[in-house]
Amino acid sequence: MKVARYYSNSDIRIDDIEKPNIKSGELLVKIKKSGICGSDILEYYRHAKMKKLGVDNLILGHEIAGDIVDVGSGVKGFKVGDRVFVSHHVPCFECHFCQQGHHTACDLLHNTNFDPGGFAEYVRIPEINIQKRGVISLDPSVSYEEGVFIEPLGGVCRAQRLTNVKKGLTVLILGSGVSGILHLQLAKLRGAEKIFATDLNEFRLQKAKEFGADAIFHATDNIPAKVRENNNGQLADIVIVCTGALPAAKQALECVSPGGKIIFFAVPEPGVMLGVPINDYWRNEITIMTSYGAAPEDLDESYTWILAGKINTTDLITHKFPLEKIQDAFKVVCDAKESLKVIIDLE
Repeated sequence: MKVARYYSNSDIRIDDIEKPNIKSGELLVKIKKSGICGSDILEYYRHAKMKKLGVDNLILGHEIAGDIVDVGSGVKGFKVGDRVFVSHHVPCFECHFCQQGHHTACDLLHNTNFDPGGFAEYVRIPEINIQKRGVISLDPSVSYEEGVFIEPLGGVCRAQRLTNVKKGLTVLILGSGVSGILHLQLAKLRGAEKIFATDLNEFRLQKAKEFGADAIFHATDNIPAKVRENNNGQLADIVIVCTGALPAAKQALECVSPGGKIIFFAVPEPGVMLGVPINDYWRNEITIMTSYGAAPEDLDESYTWILAGKINTTDLITHKFPLEKIQDAFKVVCDAKESLKVIIDLE
């Protein structure tokens, strides 16, 4: 089968390897669609993993949907022909972190994966991923492309559950890429009173406006002043950081209201330090939070929104490429000009 081997953002090679053999308790899935995530192009992140594993390349891809083509003995609830979304990692539900609700801090979640990766024609789903609610059967009304969004939207659901986005609150989204616009859509569904979005890219700003942002601001503007101007003199109740750019992280600290929350959905590179005016935050009861990945309950919520037709994923897809053209696809994502979600089509 064909796979894409990632050496760097500018060096991705198509290779032929043996199709995975499954054991009892496992599934084999023929991938139909696979999304490129913003984390796929974080070279520092990928090279750190290569170093840890002692390899010079990775087969990436973790936003997938496809068909079950083989079922190992003992598997219950799934059969050949089922259309599915598969999560690449799952929590144990038993450790201290899982028991406290921090499923994405679970050691098992950080060490599970499917084989070999989503930028491949077939993927083997380990027994643990099946047992720990990592496979979701897709309703016939849900397309493979919509299925690809279950994972990224799941992360968005988690972040907004942690921050308790709700009716009457003002939400500021820093960064209007795919995750930013998913946050925008979900915040509207959760009843946020006002939603503002920023970006450096005019194409993405206009997309945020099309998706319902109450106001859009260029990232080089005086964002705190813009928020006050459009929010009756008040700053934002919740600030969601959807870009790893350090200036955005600094803006977040200046844009949150007393009693408000900042959640880092994306972060700068390791080693980058962010100074926090802790005395002011102490006096004003401002909370700084982080959100990483998605747990099964978040994926279930994500699927529910998609199944109900409440989240527009179709208009987030700007480009589609066959696996053989994945290098071109990565260039589009890295350039981040007139693009949002880029899909690898394996049908």
